[in-house]
Amino acid sequence: MASPAARETTHARLAFTDVLSDDGTRLRAWTNDPDGSIDGPTVVLCNGLGTNPWAWPALLDPDCGVRVVSWNHRGVGGSDRPTDPSRVRIEEFVEDALSVMDHFDVDAAVLLGWSMGVNTMFELAATHPERVRGLFAVAGVPGDTFATMLAPFRLPRSVARTVTVNASRALKHGGCALTPIARRLPVGRRAVAALGRTGFMLPVADPDLAARAVAEFLTTPIDWYFHLALSTSRHARVSLSGLTVPAFFVAGRWDVLSGSRDMFTAAERMRDATYVELRGSHFVQMERPAEVHALLLEFLERVG
Repeated sequence: MASPAARETTHARLAFTDVLSDDGTRLRAWTNDPDGSIDGPTVVLCNGLGTNPWAWPALLDPDCGVRVVSWNHRGVGGSDRPTDPSRVRIEEFVEDALSVMDHFDVDAAVLLGWSMGVNTMFELAATHPERVRGLFAVAGVPGDTFATMLAPFRLPRSVARTVTVNASRALKHGGCALTPIARRLPVGRRAVAALGRTGFMLPVADPDLAARAVAEFLTTPIDWYFHLALSTSRHARVSLSGLTVPAFFVAGRWDVLSGSRDMFTAAERMRDATYVELRGSHFVQMERPAEVHALLLEFLERVG
């Protein structure tokens, strides 16, 4: 549902607008098709937690052939925090996705998910199957995400969950002190290049867009970001047995935030799913945008 005072702005190849979710929370929604010139199917992007359009270089190309609609998470990138701060679960993110779809007159579409957005899109498919035509998952699993983290270190799931949840709790409580530091960090091509040598992220295809994505990400207060993360960490695995729509999983081989082996087993549990593993990290769509986009176009063609 659109806000009566919705504000529309256009920046580069993006248009932003305000949308009200079911509980009255104002969301900052966006599309890569500000003038309606894209001749192609519509995809609903359930983005990574606290991330932004700049993390998807292929989708910002005016010749990408895909109309994208999406939104910024609650309390992130111009979206308001809910009146009740506990309403930041995956279930609320599903409500937000449906409100954005209604605003853009999207009755049903292929859902594109990245990271924690994969949780959102699978939950949406399970609870509102009539709105979903297919599921394209990038570096994410359908629930219990924190137990799949640190996969390259081959930790038991219970240990991985304990480590990552406790780290998130510490960062939530210490976030107020860390946020001013994070916001002053210089983020440019050199910083992105350094980040690409850590293994957490690998070298990206477009350093300038990556710098924009990181800089925008760092505007979110750290305590609020980890409040969101802890809330979403409680999202259990979605039952895949009842899902009949086609699915496609794109994993990064060295992903430390969403284990590739868990993506592979999720694909195996579905009736019509494809799994592809690329040489990349959790940010594979920034590192290998052309390959990920080609797979998306192939999937959209198959779904019809």
